Amino acid sequence: MRSARLLLLAASSTLVLSLVALPAAAEAQTRGNASSTAASAPSDPWAQIASDIPVDSQVRIGQMANGMRYAILRNATPPGQASLRLRIDAGSLMENDDQLGLAHFMEHMAFNGTTNIPENDLLRILERLGLAFGADTNAATGFDQTFYQLELPRTNDETVDTALHIMREQVSEALMAADAVESERGVIVGEERLRNTPGLRSLKAQLALLAPGQRVSHRLPIGDLDIIRTAPRERFVEFYDAYYRPSRATMIAVGDFDVDVMEAKIRGAFESWQPRAADGPEPDLGTVAPRQAETRILVEPGIQSSIQLNWIKAPDTDPDTVSERRETLLRTLGLAVLNRRMGEIARGDNPPFLGGGADQSTLVDSLEIGSVRAAFNPGGWKPALESLEQEQRRLVQFGVSEAELQREIADSRVALENAAASADTRRTPALAMALLSAVNDNTVFTSPQTDLDLFNATVDGLTAAQVNEAIKPVFRGGGPLALVVTPVEIEGGEAAVTAALEASRLVPVTAPAAQAQMAWPYADFGLAGAVQSRHEIAAIGATEVTFTNGVRLIVKPTTFRDEQILVGVNTGLGDLGLPADRSDPQSLAPLIFTQGGLGKLTADELSRVLNGRIYSANFAVDGDSYRLTGGTRPQDLTLEMQILAAYLTDPGLRAAPFQQIKTFFPQILAQQSATPGGAFQLQASGLLASGDRRQAFPTAEDVAGWSNEDLRTGITHGLSTGPIDVVMVGDVTVDDAIAAVAATFGALPARGPDLAVAPGADQLHFPAATPSPVQLFHTGPVEQALGYIAWPTTDQVDDRTEARQVSILAEVLKLRVLEEVRERQALAYSPNAGASASDVFPGYGSISVTAQTTPESLPAFFAAIDLIVASLRDTPVTEDELNRARLPVIESLRRRQAGNEYWLGELTAVATNPEAVDQTLTAISDMEAITPADIQRLARQYLTGDTAWKATVTSSAPATAAP
Repeated sequence: MRSARLLLLAASSTLVLSLVALPAAAEAQTRGNASSTAASAPSDPWAQIASDIPVDSQVRIGQMANGMRYAILRNATPPGQASLRLRIDAGSLMENDDQLGLAHFMEHMAFNGTTNIPENDLLRILERLGLAFGADTNAATGFDQTFYQLELPRTNDETVDTALHIMREQVSEALMAADAVESERGVIVGEERLRNTPGLRSLKAQLALLAPGQRVSHRLPIGDLDIIRTAPRERFVEFYDAYYRPSRATMIAVGDFDVDVMEAKIRGAFESWQPRAADGPEPDLGTVAPRQAETRILVEPGIQSSIQLNWIKAPDTDPDTVSERRETLLRTLGLAVLNRRMGEIARGDNPPFLGGGADQSTLVDSLEIGSVRAAFNPGGWKPALESLEQEQRRLVQFGVSEAELQREIADSRVALENAAASADTRRTPALAMALLSAVNDNTVFTSPQTDLDLFNATVDGLTAAQVNEAIKPVFRGGGPLALVVTPVEIEGGEAAVTAALEASRLVPVTAPAAQAQMAWPYADFGLAGAVQSRHEIAAIGATEVTFTNGVRLIVKPTTFRDEQILVGVNTGLGDLGLPADRSDPQSLAPLIFTQGGLGKLTADELSRVLNGRIYSANFAVDGDSYRLTGGTRPQDLTLEMQILAAYLTDPGLRAAPFQQIKTFFPQILAQQSATPGGAFQLQASGLLASGDRRQAFPTAEDVAGWSNEDLRTGITHGLSTGPIDVVMVGDVTVDDAIAAVAATFGALPARGPDLAVAPGADQLHFPAATPSPVQLFHTGPVEQALGYIAWPTTDQVDDRTEARQVSILAEVLKLRVLEEVRERQALAYSPNAGASASDVFPGYGSISVTAQTTPESLPAFFAAIDLIVASLRDTPVTEDELNRARLPVIESLRRRQAGNEYWLGELTAVATNPEAVDQTLTAISDMEAITPADIQRLARQYLTGDTAWKATVTSSAPATAAP
């Protein structure tokens, strides 16, 4: 229902940063996305052996006789579940020149048949245990590691033993049968085609500039298509035997289990593993060559315009120690000041760039990079470059002030304090990934309390002068290496950019002006409201409170996460109050609402005033309301409610953020149009709502004609009308919640009755069937295409039962689509099927199938889907297939039910519809009650040819434009 606005939110993320940090950008090629029991020897590879930093004492670390390591941590959030990560110390950097892409290909082959698990059975075994492919069962290959991951819905013997057995088979018993290799080639080619985006092409240009002659510059994990298409089985076996070996393996297990039992199970599964060949050699990563200033330009249609200045040097390979972390923290604090300054520039009037940042990072032990970056609108490269260069030089020349330093220290300290206070309720998957990162980065895995203690020891007596000395080396080394990425040619080319950079370096800079101190002006909303009624909703552990001014509060205290309280505030009509026949500037509101600050404070002033506090505020226009959300901790709850009440009653809605998104909007359109998936969302959002403009992505003409005053008028009116519902979930008592709401929303003037919806505004219609697919177009490579087919279904406005049944039908459909479209025919890397059902518009819902493929494969895709849905109509599914589809959904729901985020959403529905309580309670039982006959009945009812809406997305570029 929010497709257009969600797309806007995703697109706008490029405002902040043009190119993501290199290690993260290049790392993943996904298949979907202490005490020690062994004596520690000096040669042990654990980072803490060479460090004076204490490892988290809750982690049990061990090493088997065969060299395999493990790290085990008991954690009961969420309860009864576990996360497993099996890391292999090998990635694309280990490939020979004739193996480019085989590390990633090998990751795929580990799912395609092992000695004791036939091909196709591995995923089915896990699905029967409640693991979903992609979400719970996945793997990833990076430059320097490959890891396999399982999210276990329970920690009983059957689930854990089966999971460990499968992981052992994957890393030691993969068959790599010749026919399986042949079948998987098309899947890998499809993945390369899917990932061949403007962003990936700019990443390649970035690597070529920063690391010429080094191995990392030509070892992206996706590899070489010629090798992927032709490499013989023996080449896979050579890589597998050399690098998949116990001495390169680390098992990470985090979850709600007995550590002794888990350790015994891991040892039982893996200690018999022995290598079959000599250890593969460590790669020669090359050396960082001396560099002078250099400029490169990449012209890439559909890319975000950006510029970066880089300084490179040899990587720091010193052990992770207290002194190393101290130096890192000093640099981090200095860069945080620079990042804040650049953010404030970007949020000002007529800014020279849209967003920017600075950092220092090490790229897989190959080079260390100090970088400043900024995103800008096409044609605006010169002012962006000048501001970027001069702000970087201003920091080096004048440093940070004591006030700026203390501000960053306060913000960092409060985050660390909160992490330490909530350590006992950290989420299991996040802990597993943190342990994996520590192993891969060769750093000590520390407790939140240790992190806080090290921080406090470092900043005790720290001066701005010390930080200023520490920051200078970040921008020393080879360079500056300038990279400009632009969708349009730059007049004068690289010479013009170089000349502008040299001229900018001659411009004197001055110290930044001190900023005035301000007080928080929203502490008093009047006399606290009185409670009119209060009653328990025992079935869901919540309390409903109504204040005399009509404000309603539903609060649910939980123990899911210490020091976390989530809040939602709903009012107004949302989409129901907007015209259906034209776009409205409110579609831009989620992007700029909080950027405009409050009436008495800009966004930056608000940040300065509330330094050292934990709070947040977000805004959305939902189908039937305007929604403010935020998160805080118990001691800042009163402040959080003041912030949300201030945004409701006195939003800033300043002109600068609106003008920035308005000028940036053409880039959003260009970027989305550059890929089949983006172009489909852009063009189909309105088509799938039969032309209802509330759901359609705005056009360039729409946005060009809007003004900030249009936006202000609409939003201000929407927020000032209708009842106010507040939902609060988390580490809070009912009495504290009542007090915080009474002093803020409860103190506001009473509002009128429920708003009347205009005739027809509550209607949304799925489009009529298409005899032949609607033809849509993208601007990317000609070999990229997308096929889409959808059928209208039902809503979940009052009764969610049938919508839940339809969602399981979609999961069955997804299983068959993956098997046929991906595995059997290799038409697409990640085809998907899913269901949606509106909770606002009666009768509006759908089941859809999407696949990104080649233009030539589109007829085969539609033919395959026709055969699949016909089989679902004609023959009941087996009980086994039904369980493989629904059990992962049920287990995912159980996981979400152990989190505050889930209950915030559910209680929002309860606030306006008390009958939603029963609907919430029956979610799992509804899905458990579905039978094969139900699936066939629903398939016959909904998956019919006379209701199907189809579309294709192909390239509008000429064939010669393909790379």
